[in-house]
Amino acid sequence: MSRKRWNRTRLVDLGIVVVTSSLLVVLLFESGLISRLLPPKSPGQTPSSPASSTPIVNQAVHTDESPPLRNLQAVPAESESEEEEADEPLMQSGNAPDGALQTTSLPTISLTNIAKFAGVGAGDYGFSPRATPPDTSGAVGATQYVQWVNTSFAVFDKSTGKLLLGPDPGNTLWSGFGGDCETHNNGDPIVQYDKAANRWVLTQFSLKGYSGDGAYLQCVAVSKTSDATGAYYRYAFEQPNFNDYPKLGIWPDGYYISYNMFDGNTFAFLGARACAMDRGQMLKGQPATQVCFQQKQSVASLLPTDLDGSVAPQKGEPNFFLNLGTNALRLWKFHADFKTPSKSTFTGPTTIPVASFSLACGGLSGPCVPQNGTTTLLDSLGDRLMYRVAYRRFSDGHESLLVSHAVSAGQNVGVRWYEIGNPNGKPKPLQQGTFAPDSSYRWISSMAMDKLGDIALGYSLSSKSLFPSIAVTGRKPGDKSGMLEGEVTLLQGGGAQTGLHRWGDYSAMTIDPLDDCTFWFTTEYLKATGPFQNWSTEVFAFQFPGCTRASVA
Repeated sequence: MSRKRWNRTRLVDLGIVVVTSSLLVVLLFESGLISRLLPPKSPGQTPSSPASSTPIVNQAVHTDESPPLRNLQAVPAESESEEEEADEPLMQSGNAPDGALQTTSLPTISLTNIAKFAGVGAGDYGFSPRATPPDTSGAVGATQYVQWVNTSFAVFDKSTGKLLLGPDPGNTLWSGFGGDCETHNNGDPIVQYDKAANRWVLTQFSLKGYSGDGAYLQCVAVSKTSDATGAYYRYAFEQPNFNDYPKLGIWPDGYYISYNMFDGNTFAFLGARACAMDRGQMLKGQPATQVCFQQKQSVASLLPTDLDGSVAPQKGEPNFFLNLGTNALRLWKFHADFKTPSKSTFTGPTTIPVASFSLACGGLSGPCVPQNGTTTLLDSLGDRLMYRVAYRRFSDGHESLLVSHAVSAGQNVGVRWYEIGNPNGKPKPLQQGTFAPDSSYRWISSMAMDKLGDIALGYSLSSKSLFPSIAVTGRKPGDKSGMLEGEVTLLQGGGAQTGLHRWGDYSAMTIDPLDDCTFWFTTEYLKATGPFQNWSTEVFAFQFPGCTRASVA
């Protein structure tokens, strides 16, 4: 983002009258603002975390085993709230022709609905949102669904949708742990289910390091069993600077995570940081190492690959990290060697040319998405790939990566999606497309593939005549390459968000580990028009016809 735009931002626009500098930064980070507002470091400045081609290795600064989560007393809610600046809309740039725009309509997607229930949000389960946006994250396990929003989580019975635990503040997970993970609830949460181990992996950051009397931490909890309400092995991994926008991927040898790093003194963007945490040790509750590589300032918003399905990658295969390039995706390979960490490598990028596109809202995450009944425009996050990069290996050995992002589609915004093949060799698009079937705007997407190769893509949907809603589309393996079927609106929003641009910042499409067929999707909407902290979320589960637990991939 340009320095000129940052200088236009005023504290009064942020709704903050008198705060300390440390609290201001914490509030900005809890709402994800720093990663969206801060300019690159000016030429001539020396980053405090220079890029490194050699691994940076350290141990978790603290670890323990918790009592069962169901027995922990919920941490009292903190008093501070998060708001964003009222910034003027950015004009879209370019509008170069989209090289993969789908211009042919297919019949409406046919899905079997499995479940639908309210997630954590305004008025549900006695919850009142305290942070915005919700950063909606969720995952499905053997018997439960866990959802985590800024800054609370809940556990549901996946068969009935019944609330089993929560909503509780996120740092309840670290009650009794000590230190900043326990005392701070800064958000940017991610929920994952380690399908091979049948364990939950939950993580959020702690930002007390800015005030000088604490550290920047990534707080990670790994369940001892498949029961999300049970005991956890808990870890605190220290980071050298603000570890914003963490994104987690499960891999056989490690838990791979990425950050956008910011200097705590100058607020300058330092570049992405890619880390791997020792999964084997963490599954046993033993001291664990993290191996990290700091990237240069031109590298931002990396996403690690996240394993789906029952067929593991080849032994020793690296984890793949992706980000956006100019009419391209860029791929890195991360091999973490936890026996001899100095032998770890992070190589790349390999540039994967894709069909031409223009970033939604001109990039820079500026607001341009209209809503019914208000002049408030919503942010597209058009400058980055959307979580997750879903990895799947089939029984015949071929590999597939799925990922998506928001792009300009003429006068509106659509979802560009990719299936990338042969990531460990010469990666290339197996198929790609931009889904923008009408004048509505589609953004904040997430996608996954079932064991038969069916693909589901969920996203937010809005227009001047439509309140922000939740929709899904997808395709079957026999559909023409690059084509998605007609969308289904899963939930029509009941109102618009006024006075605040932030939306998202991410949603979650995951696949059921038991049948490898059922897709679970969660994201936000509003029940009624209102200002920030008025959002709700919903959880959906559905299948493609023909995919059952007994199906053979």
